[in-house]
Amino acid sequence: MRVVYFDCFHGAAGDMLLAALLDAGLELTALERELTGLALDGYTLELERVQSHGIGGARLRVRVAAGQPSRDWAQIRALLVGGRLPERARATALGVFARLARVEAHIHGVPIDQVHFHEVGAVDSIVDIVGVCLGLDLLALRKVYASALPLGSGWVRTQHGPLPVPAPATLALLAEVSAPIIPAPPDSQGELLTPTAAALLAELASFGQPPMRVQRVGYGLGAKEFPRLNGLRAWVGELGVVEDQGHEDLAELRCNLDDSTGEALAYAIERLLAAGALDAWATPLVMKKGRPAYQLACLARPDDIAPLSEIILRETSSLGVRWSMTERRAAGRDSVAVETPWGTVRVKRKLLAGTVAGGAPEYEDCAALARAAGVPLAEIYRAALRGAGL
Repeated sequence: MRVVYFDCFHGAAGDMLLAALLDAGLELTALERELTGLALDGYTLELERVQSHGIGGARLRVRVAAGQPSRDWAQIRALLVGGRLPERARATALGVFARLARVEAHIHGVPIDQVHFHEVGAVDSIVDIVGVCLGLDLLALRKVYASALPLGSGWVRTQHGPLPVPAPATLALLAEVSAPIIPAPPDSQGELLTPTAAALLAELASFGQPPMRVQRVGYGLGAKEFPRLNGLRAWVGELGVVEDQGHEDLAELRCNLDDSTGEALAYAIERLLAAGALDAWATPLVMKKGRPAYQLACLARPDDIAPLSEIILRETSSLGVRWSMTERRAAGRDSVAVETPWGTVRVKRKLLAGTVAGGAPEYEDCAALARAAGVPLAEIYRAALRGAGL
């Protein structure tokens, strides 16, 4: 599984998260192409390579034309739902904005559909949030991790006037997911973590450094100058180890649903997998009074029980989530890039006792090549398996 770990040693902002992905291999032209799926204009992206405190990194600016409006939650939801975006990126962006809308509604005491985003509803913040979601999709990053977060100190200027750092929305977002925070350096006064970044990390990230094979590192640098490096790092790589993983203690989460549509179940499964579930599925069953129903279930690491339970409760009508601890032995795995007549395909290999015991091509790679070349998907699968010696 390809993952990213955001090392937020000096906080985070939406443009810094996106700049770090661009510095770690995301192509600007690909990002701009996907962003045209939003009915949003009046902006341009400027990416530059800069040096700060002796470290080179990427700095991204979203240049916005004058007169651009801010938007409320209903307008942003319509923008995302009606846009031509990849389904995973659309679902993720909707989750980020919905989380922020829920927090803002509570803070200001208004119905959620009347929440008016000021700073976060501006064009540059929309581009930052949707851009990060698109970047994760384009880089095939299936799991996001983040470090503990320094918040800063002092006051920040907002549409509501000066507010204490961290801003109320930022702190509420972090409290929802019990995100770990650390004291800011005494020489870094000001806002180090913005509401945009807090919403992205609260929705997307598991907090903690994962076991991974680091393949690329990208630096996203902020525009404001501090006495120390104002930036963050994106570590991109593969989760886990090559050797047999042996015994693992895991959790199986479950709920029964007798009023769910197939579309709602499929969406819930998609959200669970995007949030780090090791597997997710739905099984038909019969409930009391002979009612047909489904059991929605997923397999999770113990640290992911809380966030995955929250997804089930928010995305389904269930009033509760059950879980039980279970065990498994997991084979080792790695990924190799194989050249076919139509392009490169990643092949995931199963490893037992240090030897290859099977494998499978990555579907997304094969499907993209099949669409581009107009050849059967199975033909690309066979070529990839031959190239991997399977």
